[in-house]
Amino acid sequence: MDILIIKPGFQKGVFGDLDDFELTAIEPPLWGAILAGYLRKLGYGVGMVDLEIDPLPDRINAPLVMISVSGHNPSASTIYMDETIRLADVIKQQNPEVKIIVHGIHPSALPAQIVIEPNIDFVCQGEGFETLPALINMLREEGEIGSLPGLWYNPKGVFRIIGPNPPPLLDLSLLPMPAWDLLPMAKYRDHNWHCFDDIQNRSPYVAIYTSLGCPYNCSFCNTNSLFGKSGIRYRPVSAVIDEIDFLVKNYGIRNIKIADELFCLKEDRVVAICDQIIERGYDLNMWAYARIDTITILMLEKMKKAGFNLVSYGIESGSKRVLQQTHKQYNPNLVMNVVKMTRDAGLIPQGNFIFGLPEDDFDSMQQTLEMAFTTETEWPNFYVAMAYPGSRLYTETDPSVLPVKWSGYSQYSYDCQPLPTKYLPPADVLAFRDYAFHAYFENPRYLDMMQDKFGSDIVNHIKDMTKIKLKRKLLGD
Repeated sequence: MDILIIKPGFQKGVFGDLDDFELTAIEPPLWGAILAGYLRKLGYGVGMVDLEIDPLPDRINAPLVMISVSGHNPSASTIYMDETIRLADVIKQQNPEVKIIVHGIHPSALPAQIVIEPNIDFVCQGEGFETLPALINMLREEGEIGSLPGLWYNPKGVFRIIGPNPPPLLDLSLLPMPAWDLLPMAKYRDHNWHCFDDIQNRSPYVAIYTSLGCPYNCSFCNTNSLFGKSGIRYRPVSAVIDEIDFLVKNYGIRNIKIADELFCLKEDRVVAICDQIIERGYDLNMWAYARIDTITILMLEKMKKAGFNLVSYGIESGSKRVLQQTHKQYNPNLVMNVVKMTRDAGLIPQGNFIFGLPEDDFDSMQQTLEMAFTTETEWPNFYVAMAYPGSRLYTETDPSVLPVKWSGYSQYSYDCQPLPTKYLPPADVLAFRDYAFHAYFENPRYLDMMQDKFGSDIVNHIKDMTKIKLKRKLLGD
């Protein structure tokens, strides 16, 4: 084996008591699987371990371990960094000769800060398609580590060797299928809200990419730090369909997340993918991300026929003033039309809302909550604004107000610490978010709607969920 790719496991630390109730999804390490498939295609020996599910091997014999800390949303890399550093320490205690490289959104955003950790040998900045093969070859030759594209190296904390950051891989037809066979596919678990029509069957579950990157530059998002710049690249439609065929036939997959930053962008492409899925007659339960201002009726109609049952919209705020400051340019007046259009097509519209963006005050946060009540989606996500490393907010924020620990960036953790706004301290923002969550999910009108759509089992599931009160250090819990 040339490289062992490890996903750190820290569900309890990230999600707190929510993990005890199995509210959260357990998603496969998609970027790790992509790189494993790519390296294996080049002839390298690759292994994978997902510590969310399986234990760390007693002995690691691979010369190189890659800790993969990329997730499927802006927060999913940073919140695992404390555990990543601890994991590197454990691996080095087990076998000091093993070299450790970390890869993901957060390491790409702050490579100089991460590479000085005493038990982290390298940081891979960027996607890794050039960096990892070159590093494996260099380690095989047992020579001096030289300048490699995207590689940060800090031997004994003395100096750094930094190669030029490689450009993104433009031709995604060069990517083979992710190495799904190296993972415990039967054990991954879908989100509860994506399975309200069949909540006992949340496994198996998978996330796939049909494209990489995002053409937009919202100030609160850091996902493009992995790619080096904004932009979107597409996998061949045939490759996407081949992967879905493989997952359905080999693992009985029904629950699928399209993990693209923005699946619903080009109508002709969405239609082409959906038409081929429709031809196969699969019984799928899929969901994807969309923007309010890029969705179309034809997309929604085709998606429903193909097996999409939910579309997740980044609504973010009910205040046009707040939205403009984030560089997310769309008219909030479009929201209700899009919600109706989505429901008319037979899909569930999910709304994502952020409290505590820089221009927020109590009135604008109340506007956002009122928009959530007006849209009356089956499952809104309520977040607090965070200056995630790699985002524009991070570079514009005074470091003194950022979380002290990486786990402080977790939305549900005990030490969660949102940004202050121009008008409000972090504690007020966090208290409003937690109030909004219970106000929405304990609302009798909402519960009656869920009773009519999904029955008493789901209503009881939601009531059990709202009995959990998140403990917050910032709020004196």
